[in-house]
Amino acid sequence: MLEMKSVAMAVRPILHYPDKRLRVPGEEVTEFDEELAELVEDMAETMYAAPGVGLAAPQIGVSKRLFVIDVATGDDEPSDLRVFINPEIVEKNGTVCYEEGCLSFPGVHEEVKRAERILVRAKDASGETFELEADGLLAIAVQHENDHLDGKLMVDHLSLLRRRLVHRAMVKRAASPDAAE
Repeated sequence: MLEMKSVAMAVRPILHYPDKRLRVPGEEVTEFDEELAELVEDMAETMYAAPGVGLAAPQIGVSKRLFVIDVATGDDEPSDLRVFINPEIVEKNGTVCYEEGCLSFPGVHEEVKRAERILVRAKDASGETFELEADGLLAIAVQHENDHLDGKLMVDHLSLLRRRLVHRAMVKRAASPDAAE
């Protein structure tokens, strides 16, 4: 008789700006083990519960170079969960402006300029290296989440004025009694 192992996934709290841990660069992942598999599952569940299209490990207070993305946006679209471990963007082409949001900046949406097309090299949850050419929302999401791994945030792409306005709004939100929601 096969013994079924039950793994309880968990929704983890997402750090909100101006939490200083969001500025800490992630460390390279070297162990592709059960603990990493559980982290990936928790991150996926957290991202879906938020809901969002991407989540980087530093956003949940885990200093690792890892993010998950699922850009399937419609209810009729099947899930397309992708895991990127120790990613490196090796090529960027073109420029596009896209209105981005971020789970660490609830309610904030800003126009951000990014590469239109990218080539990313990363490892999957098993430690296998892969390369992916991406454009559209997937390219934007990869660049956004990859920034988190370097301690770089969406606001770093904004003008000084927009950055100050977002900073003020987020500090005010953090001080509000409802901020825990």
